[in-house]
Amino acid sequence: MKYRALFSVHTMTNRPPAHVLPRLATAAGTGHLADQIALTAVPLLAVASFGLGPEQIGMLVAIQGGAWFVASLPAGTLVDRYTGRLPALIAQTLAAVALALAGLAVMHGRPIAFTVCAFLAALGAVVVTLAVGTLVPRLVAGDDLPRANSRIELSRALASISAPIITAASAIWPPAAMIVAAIVAGLASRLIMCLPPLPTASPGRRRDLTVILAGAAFVRGEPVLRALALCAICWNFAFFALVAIFLPFAVERTGLDAASATMSQGAFGVGSVAAAVLAPRLVAHAQPRRILVAGPVVSVLAATLIGGAGASRNAVLPAVGFALLGFGPMLWLVCQTTLRQLVTPPMLLGRVTGAIQMAIYGARPLGALAAGLVAARHGLDAGMALVVLGFAASAAVAILSPLGRLRAMPEAAAST
Repeated sequence: MKYRALFSVHTMTNRPPAHVLPRLATAAGTGHLADQIALTAVPLLAVASFGLGPEQIGMLVAIQGGAWFVASLPAGTLVDRYTGRLPALIAQTLAAVALALAGLAVMHGRPIAFTVCAFLAALGAVVVTLAVGTLVPRLVAGDDLPRANSRIELSRALASISAPIITAASAIWPPAAMIVAAIVAGLASRLIMCLPPLPTASPGRRRDLTVILAGAAFVRGEPVLRALALCAICWNFAFFALVAIFLPFAVERTGLDAASATMSQGAFGVGSVAAAVLAPRLVAHAQPRRILVAGPVVSVLAATLIGGAGASRNAVLPAVGFALLGFGPMLWLVCQTTLRQLVTPPMLLGRVTGAIQMAIYGARPLGALAAGLVAARHGLDAGMALVVLGFAASAAVAILSPLGRLRAMPEAAAST
């Protein structure tokens, strides 16, 4: 095989016991909760503790989010080079330490130190996310991947809903948010330690750019992965375009106040949780093409409903739209994660996921920037039209690509 020489990988012959999956899902959800608390706390702390303005807050959030773009490729290489729980354990522990130091930086009024610590904690989250994705197919059989991925995404969805509540509750004493995040991250490290030890790949001798870019090369040469990546890029472009302009659109066009508009966005989490609960049965029994097409198509419908709320001044439609945006794409996410794990050789899974993740995180700021520019020059309705077009592009990719013709999941790729 073309990539056989990159690393030597030991294939597991015995699967761990069934209780390992709940442990992995809990560890993934707990680690995600720590990251989301930090993410939601950064703007709050920037204002309450450091007195920063909108421009500085935007820069701070961009630096924190930039860790996902910068680190995805090298982190994917890391988790492929050292398979097993070790990369996740070290990264989660470093994230816990960085979050604790960020809390200290808040106490002592050190915004630069706080920014560095927030960036380091986000780097840890990147490694943990990729490591979990490579551990799942090593811990469960191929036919059980939909259930495993659904359980992990459910834990992450619940964490995403809980994080803003925890952050708001800790607002009485600003450093508390980062301290709580550090404690949660430490708990995630402990949960990772409880996972069974897995055979570890030989690090190998090659450390050149070819090794790092092998995942991107594999995505480019594999039609299914290429379609998944392009579909996800278009979707994330559109979603972050929507996030960028929804609040002013809702206030100006539907008559909602800022608080009510934010509550409408909260329906996204409700839809995600509902989809994650139903995903094991749906993904396991439906043809993959139906779910892979339905997710983007539902997104087009959702964006149309949200945009239509402006003409009708209907305050309910935005909540319905965001609930659909959470439901359909969550099913798509579980299905595409399972598909990616099956078609990708285990020794390349981290780098393939990292390459796709890097492209996605590059598309997100472009979507937000494009929507802002279009809305500023041509109005909010034009900005919403851009959102619909972005989701429509994602749906077109799903329909016209091999994703729209995939009647059954493929056999798992060989380990070597």
